[in-house]
Amino acid sequence: MLEKYLEKKLVQAVKEIGGIAPKLTCPNFDGMPDRLVLLPKGKIAFVEVKAPGKRLRPLQEKRKRQLEKLGFLVFCLDEIEEIEKIMKALIGGDGSDM
Repeated sequence: MLEKYLEKKLVQAVKEIGGIAPKLTCPNFDGMPDRLVLLPKGKIAFVEVKAPGKRLRPLQEKRKRQLEKLGFLVFCLDEIEEIEKIMKALIGGDGSDM
C-alpha cells in the first residue's frame, strides 16, 4: 500500500467528520509531520504518514517528542486500520463529542 493512498484516506476520513487535514510544510524546520488535522471544537493533531512497516527517522522522532511535550497529539500512520483509531482518539471514541 502506498503512502499517498494512506494520506488520501486520512484526508477523506477527517473531512467526513467535519474537519480538514492540510499538508504541513515548514521551510527551515525539517522533520515535522505530514498532516495537520483540525477538527471541530478546536481539536488538533499531527499525523506523519509512512509506507507500511516504515519507521520515523530520528529527526521525526525528535519533532514528535517536541510536539507531544507541548501537549499535542502526534500519530504515525502506516496502516489503513489506524485511521479509525486516530479518529476515535481525537473525537472521544464513538464520535459523540463532535
